[in-house]
Amino acid sequence: MSEALVELTGATIEFDGVPVVKGIDLVVNPGDILTIIGPNGAGKTTLIKAVIGVQALTHGSIRRQKGLTIGYVPQSLHLQPTLPMTVGRFMAMTGEPRSVCQQALTDTGIGHLADASVHRLSGGEMQRLLIARALARKPNLLVLDEPAQGVDINGQAALYDLIRSLRDRLNCGIIMISHDLHLVMAATDRVICLNQHVCCSGYPAEISSDPGFVEVFGRSVADSLAVYHHQHNHRHDLHGEVISPTAETQPHKDCSHATH
Repeated sequence: MSEALVELTGATIEFDGVPVVKGIDLVVNPGDILTIIGPNGAGKTTLIKAVIGVQALTHGSIRRQKGLTIGYVPQSLHLQPTLPMTVGRFMAMTGEPRSVCQQALTDTGIGHLADASVHRLSGGEMQRLLIARALARKPNLLVLDEPAQGVDINGQAALYDLIRSLRDRLNCGIIMISHDLHLVMAATDRVICLNQHVCCSGYPAEISSDPGFVEVFGRSVADSLAVYHHQHNHRHDLHGEVISPTAETQPHKDCSHATH
């Protein structure tokens, strides 16, 4: 197996002596998609800030692969509405060559928007731009904090398709935070349920039956996830529409993006 990209052991972060996250063990390898779920205030964003190196641990240890490059996608980015800014200019601020920036835009499906104003982008287009900015660094590890924030249900499906395709093509590791439980269960390899500590972790198909998950999210949510079978045998376009189904697939039957 390849060397882990990042490994946390007993990671604890305290603010004024109060633990925000406590005793976290976490390993991300190349090609992994790991999703962190949990209620508000569970410490999810604090934990990934430690992963990317902007938040120190109070106790425990973190080891990053030598030469690791991390691409970070925040929940949102506020730009002054009076500041003229095109997509191309926004990408140029990464300091990467123009060809690299344009390729990153193309890879996220918005290469045609290089001359568009960032202030006129839809929610999904803006999230793709933030992902493109992270990709321009050619990361080994991509860290996304609520990547589908402010995006409608079809756009969320398209974004998660994009994230999986980037993993497949780049073999990078991916850590996501998400509240979109039904969709993210189809988009991830492993799930960690966090509520200051790790309540449970495992494969998406198993996690909803774990007592720790039920305790955090409640029985009704656990039951709705337990019966949610997402056979992801198709792809979505930029607007979330199903594309390229095979003759054997039945996308409207197999992929019901529920919002229980």
